[in-house]
Formats: sequence, structure tokens, C-alpha cells
Amino acid sequence: MIYDYKVTTGKGEELDLNTLKGKVIMVVNTATGCGFTPQYAPIEQMYLDYHDKGLEILDIPCNQFGGQAPGTDDEIHEFCQVHFNTTFPQMKKSDVNGENELPLYTYLKQQKGFEGFSEHPFKALLEDIFAKADPNWDKKSDIKWNFTKFIIDREGNVVARFEPTADMADVEACVKALL
Repeated sequence: MIYDYKVTTGKGEELDLNTLKGKVIMVVNTATGCGFTPQYAPIEQMYLDYHDKGLEILDIPCNQFGGQAPGTDDEIHEFCQVHFNTTFPQMKKSDVNGENELPLYTYLKQQKGFEGFSEHPFKALLEDIFAKADPNWDKKSDIKWNFTKFIIDREGNVVARFEPTADMADVEACVKALL
């Protein structure tokens, strides 16, 4: 269950996800130098609109995709505040795939695997990059790129996985339906 996991905040404090029981949670791996980085704006707007109704966001910066989150935790936090006025909490920069991945991500990927990219200007580019690297890329549950979002309901169930190509209106509709 998601409440069995802990993550480290950008300030180095441990956050026990058990303290988020009863909340709707969005877990998202982010990067400051990505074509999807503008998604910080609608994520922040959702936080402003729904935090008081029970939404929590776990922003987990990750530098595994194109080296697009190269800064320190403090630099990433400052970038997000300056460029997107973010107020939701950021976690420590972490891996979401591979031998050093956060155990939370191992669990999330077991619960909701990759189901394909939505129609988006970057869809064909991403599919081409992955197909060249691994012919079975689409059959693996790994996180494919920055801004993959997992939505967890108030009971701790992982109910949705949205790839970075998903329409943010669809993400918001999912969150809103759970609140």
C-alpha cells in the first residue's frame, strides 16, 4: 500500500506517506529543462484549486531523462518558484527507474504500467527514440519521461497513470472526480 512508503523532501526531511491517508495524491516526476516543464503551471493551479479539498502533490525531480533536471534540490526549487510560482512541496531529486529508483516508484509501476502515449506533438518523437533504444520499450512499466503522473485515491489505491503527453484537463478531471 502507498502508505507503507516514505520519501525525502527537498529540505532533507522524511515524509511518511502514512500521514497523507484520506488525501488524493498526485505523484509526478519533474524536470526543469524539459519540453513538458510548462506543466508545472497547471499542476500548481490544481494545487491551488484543490489542496483545501484534499489534494496533495508529491513533486519528485528526476534527472534520468535527457539530463533535464541537472540542478541541486535548492536550485530546482528556486527555478520552480521563480518561473511557475509553485507552492506545492518538492521532494529530493531521485531516480524513478533502475537499481537506485525510489521504492515508491517500484510500487507505483507495479500498480499501473505503461499503456501508451496520448496524441501529442511529442508522441512520435518519443516513440521513435524509445523504439531505437529497445524494441520492447512499450511493454515495460518503466517511467518513460519527465512529468509522468500517478493519481492515488483517498483509500490509497493507485487509480491512474498519466504519461507526459496526456492532456492536463484529463488529469484534472481524474483528480476532481476523486475529491
